[in-house]
Amino acid sequence: MPLQRIVRVCLEHPTSVVCVAGVETLVDIYGSVPEGTEMFEVYGTPGVDIYISPNMERGRERADTRRWHFDSSLEIIVVMNSPSNDLNDSHVQISYHSSREPLPLAYAVLYLTCVDISLDCDLNCEGRQDGNFVDKRQWVWGPSGYGAILLVNCDRDDPSCGIQDNDDQHVHSLQDLEDMSVMVLRTQGPAALFDDHKLVLHTSSYDAERARVFHVCGPEDTCEAYRHVLGQDKVSYEVPRFHGDEERFFVEGLSFPDAGFTGLISFHVTLLDDSNEAFSASPIFTDTVVFRVAPWIMTPSTLLPLEVYVCRVRNNTCFVDAVAELARKAGCKLTICPQDENRNDRWIQDEMELGYIQAPHKTLPVVFDSPRNGELQDFPYKRILGPDFGYVTREPRDRSVSGLDSFGNLEVSPPVVANGKEYPLGRILIGGNLPGSSGRRVTQVVRDFLHAQKVQPPVELFVDWLAVGHVDEFLSFVPAPDGKGFRMLLASPGACFKLFQEKRKCGHGRALLFQGVVDNEQVKTISINQVLSNEGLISYNKFVQSCIDWNREVLKRELGLAECDIIDVPQLFKTERKKAVAFFPDLVNMLVLGKYLGIPKPFGPIINGRCCLEEKVRSLLEPLGLHCTFIDDFTPYHMLHGEVHCGTNVRRKPFSFKWWNMVP
Repeated sequence: MPLQRIVRVCLEHPTSVVCVAGVETLVDIYGSVPEGTEMFEVYGTPGVDIYISPNMERGRERADTRRWHFDSSLEIIVVMNSPSNDLNDSHVQISYHSSREPLPLAYAVLYLTCVDISLDCDLNCEGRQDGNFVDKRQWVWGPSGYGAILLVNCDRDDPSCGIQDNDDQHVHSLQDLEDMSVMVLRTQGPAALFDDHKLVLHTSSYDAERARVFHVCGPEDTCEAYRHVLGQDKVSYEVPRFHGDEERFFVEGLSFPDAGFTGLISFHVTLLDDSNEAFSASPIFTDTVVFRVAPWIMTPSTLLPLEVYVCRVRNNTCFVDAVAELARKAGCKLTICPQDENRNDRWIQDEMELGYIQAPHKTLPVVFDSPRNGELQDFPYKRILGPDFGYVTREPRDRSVSGLDSFGNLEVSPPVVANGKEYPLGRILIGGNLPGSSGRRVTQVVRDFLHAQKVQPPVELFVDWLAVGHVDEFLSFVPAPDGKGFRMLLASPGACFKLFQEKRKCGHGRALLFQGVVDNEQVKTISINQVLSNEGLISYNKFVQSCIDWNREVLKRELGLAECDIIDVPQLFKTERKKAVAFFPDLVNMLVLGKYLGIPKPFGPIINGRCCLEEKVRSLLEPLGLHCTFIDDFTPYHMLHGEVHCGTNVRRKPFSFKWWNMVP
């Protein structure tokens, strides 16, 4: 915060003082006053503005307009707005007067040297007409807000380096600088001033753990020019004047917002007077800038896809081929994790979530590695982390995780408005237990991380009734050309029983489920009549429907949805060890690639040569302009309690909306 200095003048000898352009200096004339003083006059050389502040009510007046009655309550304020060319090249003169004497009783002179010091960065003020008048010490959200932004430098721009860039105290690649924010220290004033004054760049020990600063100390086209000067164990740095009036720094974030860290980081530069060898250096002025670390942002399934990920395992060749064809139609890149890397762990959705971070100068995709740590645990770090692709993870210290910590249990809605509040980046959806109950929940460190990002406030849904326990088992989002721009799909036992009852009424009660399932002797066909006469199945699905209905009401309230925004997709569940699993392939657990949908093939009852479940889904989704492709995932995924969405992952185009324009 800028310091308002108090300077005392002396009658015996002139006083010299350093002032900072635009910063007020209070002049104390009352400590040494000639006897008999009743009034005084104050004058300054050109470029020196002097004001008298009689009291709070009257405000300030220019000092050179008249002679002032001597009153110790008066404040004399001196301001210079332009830096000096030489030491002591400006001055203020105070003359003391008595009504009984025609001439001044005495004079006091204050010599001034003005220096302009500013610690600057991109304050992201494009939307403000008064961008030159923002307070760098503040960070303000919203379209008329402002504030500097810092990226966590969590990629690895030098592939030969074995660690992430934010774990490294050196710049190994000039490309690494693109992930950092520039901070500039500008000084104007006599060079001789810095013979006995110094500039110190500093931060708190708390902030030093969360950001790192490099000083450009040589030619900018060499990595060796970038000296690590602040961050971790370095909290202050005396700035040498390598480049005269302007010194450049590059700042990188080390940590994302999290529990106990709001994301705000402050840096300060202080001008110190070191002219008196008998005393320690004294502060004259401090300038401050505040950065906010950019949050990690999830992308909903309604955003355009860029890249699809899938694992190749010993029994899913046809599945991989179907996903590849869907990616080709959608114009996406396809990345296949080979079996020697995944070690037959096919659940790539559970292993990671693909999002991004963004500053005005750079957008960086970032993979969030889940704490599940299956056989795929090395894939995000070894295969995805790299140049311009960041990595972050959170793991509990005691490594106690449950199935809910897999990222099939981590989804995000499209942009919504709920209860009068806008969520332009949507809201994160995670699964847990009922309020007040003692079931499974997402581990605390992951919940803390998600809440701390602020821009996609999480909603916790009830999933502990599911054996796997993931939100993607009963909901998904697809794009739509009308309404809110999307539809939420919910699994619905009620809709399935209604469909089957309609088919039975039309004389198709003997139509069989699971006909055509290939190479799976564990599966037996079952007719519509048998399903509708199975009291245990009906009773259990009433329970399942009640669980989904609970979530339906939460989602309507927290996402601001109406019934017209929701599509009920027919689906049945069965019980295993008192928890629910899909009775037939889970239709909402789909891969959404723009208008192309990869939906688990349900192997429903064949009526007039067509699967009635597929036909029902088509009738619900194709009017929205969507193209339904049903993918056989029965043996490699469904039998292992997962489906198409569980076995794939998608990197998507970031939101066009900039996160700093929202108000959390």
